[in-house]
Amino acid sequence: MLSRAASRIVKNGAMDSSRWSGYKPRSGDIIIGTAPKVGTHWTLQIVSLLVFQSPEPRDLAFAPWLDAQFLAPLDEVLKKIESQAHRRILFTHLPFDAMPIYDEVKYIHVARDGRDACMSLLNHVSNMTTGHFDRIAENGRDGDTMQRAMQESPRGPREFFLNWIEAGTTPDRADWFFNTERSYWSERHRPNLLLVHFNDLKTDLSVEMRRISAFLEISVKEAIWPDLVEAATFDSMKRNGAQILAKLEHLFRGGHETFLHKGTNERWRDVLTEADLALYEKHAHSALSLGLFNWLRNGRRLAGDPISMPD
Repeated sequence: MLSRAASRIVKNGAMDSSRWSGYKPRSGDIIIGTAPKVGTHWTLQIVSLLVFQSPEPRDLAFAPWLDAQFLAPLDEVLKKIESQAHRRILFTHLPFDAMPIYDEVKYIHVARDGRDACMSLLNHVSNMTTGHFDRIAENGRDGDTMQRAMQESPRGPREFFLNWIEAGTTPDRADWFFNTERSYWSERHRPNLLLVHFNDLKTDLSVEMRRISAFLEISVKEAIWPDLVEAATFDSMKRNGAQILAKLEHLFRGGHETFLHKGTNERWRDVLTEADLALYEKHAHSALSLGLFNWLRNGRRLAGDPISMPD
């Protein structure tokens, strides 16, 4: 049952939120919604392992990115979703208010400190193939400059950050990141929405996987639990990248090897100056409530459970 309709349309060279109008929810569907470069495919791997209860490498391309108009025609994606007999997993990089929300669907949102997301985005953009950029450009609106801005963005870490923090509402800018985080934070009390943080996944993967498993109401087979956790580690995903991320070879130079870069936080510490950090603080405090600011910086273990945190 539709709980809340999308309140706005988002369309750029990468995404078109109107594609969700063709989605027919099925009870138990799982949708992972994130800003770019915060641990999306890590979470996809975790959820896949829990759903299929097997540590064997599985190509994550079975989980469609529905709003990505540059990957496949809408009718093909919808047909693929409808044909799946297992518990379905989808993902999106749209803000939560640009999506229709259904009571029978489970939503998982993953968050990360904006500076860490920015450093990861630099690796992402730097290794996109020319063909990937061209596909995004082909789907852009008249006058859409996202593809050109991504191609021409600086490649030095500090310069990239300064470009990222500038005002802008495309997925390669800080305003998009902050807006996406606000859209999920404001709805964090929904019983079918779970907020997860990259820091907590790094600190204790097993505990966070237990939280996700409980939220999805998946009964865990204890005998294989250690194997599932091991298969969800960054080292395991890197080792099995050719199998779980097989379709990335034509999108990124080096394929999965560059897409799964380091999986670490705070690479910005040796890059940004005190003035740069102050600039981030200024923008973040302006764009975010105090509660959301603390959540993005610290995660659940240090800031507390988002549901009980004040705005």
